[in-house]
Amino acid sequence: MFDLDTAAGVRADHRLRTEQILWLVTVRADGQPQASPVWFLWDGQAFLVFSQPSAQKLRNLAANPRVAVHLDSDRAGGDVVTIDGTATVEPEPKAGRREAYLAKYRQGIDAIGSTPEQLAKDYSVAITIRPDRARAW
Repeated sequence: MFDLDTAAGVRADHRLRTEQILWLVTVRADGQPQASPVWFLWDGQAFLVFSQPSAQKLRNLAANPRVAVHLDSDRAGGDVVTIDGTATVEPEPKAGRREAYLAKYRQGIDAIGSTPEQLAKDYSVAITIRPDRARAW
């Protein structure tokens, strides 16, 4: 997706593997974009996000699977990473991905006073986002 022969591509890929928060933008039925901060896992080809079953983002995706995702820029407005893609709601992510996601967020899960088991129960709906276009600078 990113050209790993460029400094911007290497930096974007590293950030996607290490950042804690990704902004997921879906579109409501009335056309209003809705941005949501989410925990995510990036494997170099697709994003994995989990959602509560009653979340508005799932209703948005049922009507329109096109999404945008992005990371926060640096304080000067640089180090930008934006991606357009298509989201699929799946009954279960590919083997090992849920475990990798929970391992990434172990400290965050502890910080909110939860457990991996409880988080998996509360955020039980898997969303896979496959990028169509990516930009980084």
